[in-house]
Amino acid sequence: MRRLVIALVVLLAVGACGVTIPTDPDGTLDRVRGGTLRVGVSPNSPWTDLPKGTDADPVGIEVELVQEFAETLDAEIVWVPGGEEELITELEHGYLDMVIGGLTARSPWSSKVALTYRYTVTTNVYGQEEQHVMAVPMGENAFQAELERLLFDQDLPV
Repeated sequence: MRRLVIALVVLLAVGACGVTIPTDPDGTLDRVRGGTLRVGVSPNSPWTDLPKGTDADPVGIEVELVQEFAETLDAEIVWVPGGEEELITELEHGYLDMVIGGLTARSPWSSKVALTYRYTVTTNVYGQEEQHVMAVPMGENAFQAELERLLFDQDLPV
C-alpha cells in the first residue's frame, strides 16, 4: 500500500510539472514537424534502392513509408545515401533523424540507436523469420512513437 501511495505522489508531481510522455530530449519531433526530415538510406532491395547514375530519390517499400510519414508531419525529406555503419554513426551523433535499409530486429546497431517496433515480418532464404524495423535516435521517444503509429497501420504485401 505504501508503494502505491508513493507511486501516486510521484505521478502527480510529474504531471504537475507539465512533463509529457513520451518526450524527445533533443526535440526531434518538434524540429521535423513542418521542417526537414533527414533520412539515411542504405540500399537493400526491395526495402530501399538507389537509382544509379541519376539524382533521383531512392525507391522501395521503406522509402514509401518514410514519404507517408513525412507527409503526416508536413516535412520535406533530405535523403542521405550511404552504408549502414556510416549512417548509423551519423544518426547516433544527431546528423540524421532516421535510417532505413531493410534493417531487422536482429540489427547489430541496437546498442547505438533505437529500433522501432517491427512493422512487418518476412522469411529469409534460410527459412528464418525477419522482423523489419527502422532506426531512430536513442531516447527520442515522441518521434519514435509518432513513426510507430504510422507503421502499426501498415499491411505490407511482402
